[in-house]
Amino acid sequence: MIRTGFNTTPTKTINKKQSLALSLLLVTVAAQAVAADTQSNAKAEIQPQSTAVEWPYVNTGLKRDPQLEKALDQILERMTLAQKVAQMIQPEIGYLSLAQMRKYGFGSYLNGGNTAPYGQKQASAEVWLKYADEMYEASVDAKEDGSRIPTMWGTDAMHGHSNVYGATLFPHNIGLGAANDPELIHRIGVATAKEVAVTGIEWSFAPTVAVVRDDRWGRTYESYSEDPAIVKAYAGQMVSGLQGTLGKDFLQGFGRIATAKHFVGDGGTEKGIDRGDTLVDEQGLRDIHAAGYMTAIQAGVQSVMVSFNSWNGVRLHGHKYLLTDVLKNQMGFDGFVVTDWNGHKFVEGCDLEQCAGAINAGVDVLMVPEHFEAFYHNTIRQVEQGIIPMTRIDDAVRRFLRAKIRWGLLERGKPSSRVESAQMAVFNSQEHKELAREAVRKSLVLLKNNQKVLPLSAKSRVLVAGDGADNIAKQAGGWSVSWQGTDNTNADFPNATSVYQGIRQQVEAAGGKVELAVDGNYSQKPDVALVVIGENPYAEWFGDIQQLEYQHGDKSDLALIKKLKQQGIPVVTVFLTGRPLWTNKELNASDAFVVAWLPGSEGQGVADVLLADSQGKARYDFQGKLSFSWPRYDHQFVLNKGDANYDPLFAYGYGLTYTGHTELGPLSEQVSATAASSSDQGIQPLFLRNLSADMAWVLSDSSVAQNKEALITTPYGVSADGKSLAMQSVNLSYQEDGRQLRWNTAAKASASLRYIKPVAASKYKTAKALRFSLRFDQHLPAELSLAVLCDQQRLCQRQLSLTEPLAHLKPGVWHTVEVALDCADASAVKRISDALVFSSSGQHSLAVADMVLSAQKSTEAAQGTVLIGCAN
Repeated sequence: MIRTGFNTTPTKTINKKQSLALSLLLVTVAAQAVAADTQSNAKAEIQPQSTAVEWPYVNTGLKRDPQLEKALDQILERMTLAQKVAQMIQPEIGYLSLAQMRKYGFGSYLNGGNTAPYGQKQASAEVWLKYADEMYEASVDAKEDGSRIPTMWGTDAMHGHSNVYGATLFPHNIGLGAANDPELIHRIGVATAKEVAVTGIEWSFAPTVAVVRDDRWGRTYESYSEDPAIVKAYAGQMVSGLQGTLGKDFLQGFGRIATAKHFVGDGGTEKGIDRGDTLVDEQGLRDIHAAGYMTAIQAGVQSVMVSFNSWNGVRLHGHKYLLTDVLKNQMGFDGFVVTDWNGHKFVEGCDLEQCAGAINAGVDVLMVPEHFEAFYHNTIRQVEQGIIPMTRIDDAVRRFLRAKIRWGLLERGKPSSRVESAQMAVFNSQEHKELAREAVRKSLVLLKNNQKVLPLSAKSRVLVAGDGADNIAKQAGGWSVSWQGTDNTNADFPNATSVYQGIRQQVEAAGGKVELAVDGNYSQKPDVALVVIGENPYAEWFGDIQQLEYQHGDKSDLALIKKLKQQGIPVVTVFLTGRPLWTNKELNASDAFVVAWLPGSEGQGVADVLLADSQGKARYDFQGKLSFSWPRYDHQFVLNKGDANYDPLFAYGYGLTYTGHTELGPLSEQVSATAASSSDQGIQPLFLRNLSADMAWVLSDSSVAQNKEALITTPYGVSADGKSLAMQSVNLSYQEDGRQLRWNTAAKASASLRYIKPVAASKYKTAKALRFSLRFDQHLPAELSLAVLCDQQRLCQRQLSLTEPLAHLKPGVWHTVEVALDCADASAVKRISDALVFSSSGQHSLAVADMVLSAQKSTEAAQGTVLIGCAN
């Protein structure tokens, strides 16, 4: 086996025969040699530069193998520029074909949060492994690209192998932080690596080591704590769990390549805005936000992912000082740096199809999901033009190949032939389920237990209510089978147990009675009500909020709790959440209040702690302590341990137990924050980043009746006949914020943005324009019509042909289109069914994004904008 050296054990070296075989495997004899002087910078150890703030050298456990470095010299010398650039580019499986992998030999590929092999959301682990084999075999086929370098598959195994149907889902990081148990984190890393391994995937985009400072951020639940000490203690443990331990089993067996992310400051953006600006001095960046990287690098992490955010106005993806001078040189990280999803496009001078700025700054592998072919050719051209130095390309490829060889990618063969892949029984094994259940028990935090209502007698009559009670999608949260998690049902979690199911199993086994009534309307009065409520699933970007009050403007869950309390029923609230929220009203109305965070697939863990044994004693006490401070007021967006004027309701480290007792008195319910608009004044979002909550896409074709139209709330779908019109997600500004519509029919087919429940036309009487982004992929179709604000009989406020007004647009380029709506009296339309309808025929595709109704109409077209007035 080809292995690099460890600090604590003898180094396994590569002999002369192995070195030659390695070189021949990677490139063909005919590969064009590169100049020898391009190797110099990669061979030498670069000494840290002196700066005002010193960053510690932390790569103390993983030493480079001189024999491996010599072999890398030989490999790089034989590789062509095209082969090297191909190693640096990472496409996504929703856009990448086997033929393209065979043609280019890309060094890696990924599946996004909404993508599974062959488009099968519920694909089994065996299907994932089959797909891995196909991509591997395409990558080592040297007929077209002259390279036999195996590719590597990367995936977001965020809380377990969370994108895969049927996997064990551990609590999200915020819950694990409350457990404050580094050894538990290591065991979860080991278990996750095993489930990733049997699907044939080599690389996990985890752990997230963000330190969150503003709880409005939509990725708060991906963070272990607001306290860098917990993040620092956990990061190395998760890395060694995923990869294996230095000096013991590093990158062997089930070990997968881990990724510390997102470097750096992702949890500190101003106002908690995802991908925003982190305003902090360098010492704060180092001591708070980089804490997790200290132990991750010490543990030998092989990959670091760059953050979307800026630091004091400069995008991290183009920040040479932080990526090269700090991370690689001062801290000693000798793995490879990978971008986030299209993160390069935000660097000055870059776009989706080219970015010398990110590469020159120190990025080694670029996640280019959709535009990888153009990016490949443009990067080659930029090297040839001297815009990107050849030395930078060689350093990037060296780093990536070093990690591949350390892992053993060149010897292990195709995924299904590997020893670990044959052990499919580890996938969602009973051992992993028990571990996840243990993690749930340890993560629960008890905020209130007045009159010692907990633990509950398992022999009592228990009502389980609330929309989170039997809702595995809600308790799993985002990054669970799908990216945002909003399209999931219990059917997407075949091996999981809801909170209600866990309660029922244990209560019925003890001789008690359980009734499930989501709305609280029971058939027989219970002894106690267990109300499971909380946030609906979300993930990055879409999860940002402006209010800390839970259910601001819609207190339906509070009404449910009060309804039960008014009937003399003790109420225990189980709160599912990805962040601390202002819940004073719900706390006041409840007798007991338990924060369960986002517990994942093992709902029995909640029952284990809440229910007493046959003697009425607690079987498991509460162990969880807040790793995030809990707000006293609804405007405490920034509330962190050690802050000046620190005044939480429940301080960092708070958590009641059964062994002690504290009565919680009435809390202030005064609301101080004003409602924040979710969009600009006068604009109604239809599809902005994602579907508006009250809307769905509808795909129709002429061969089916209206009641068989395909209603779609997911990022992809097809018309009811299975062929005429298809939809899939594409990227405009961010990940999957657009939708591509593909027509494949001689007859007319249409795509509508439909209100789930028709709305009164008067709601949009002030709408003067429809504004959206549009891209034709190949050509303008012979006929493309648009109807806006239509009733069920297709009487619309405006209908027009887009063919002539858009005839001058260049294919493949995004344009802004604004359609005037105040062209005629719209009083005939009483109730609106469809906000808009695109109709066309033939074979073509177009993409749309950022669709809004505006109360204002532009008087002058900005660059790249097409105004369609009433005269068109």
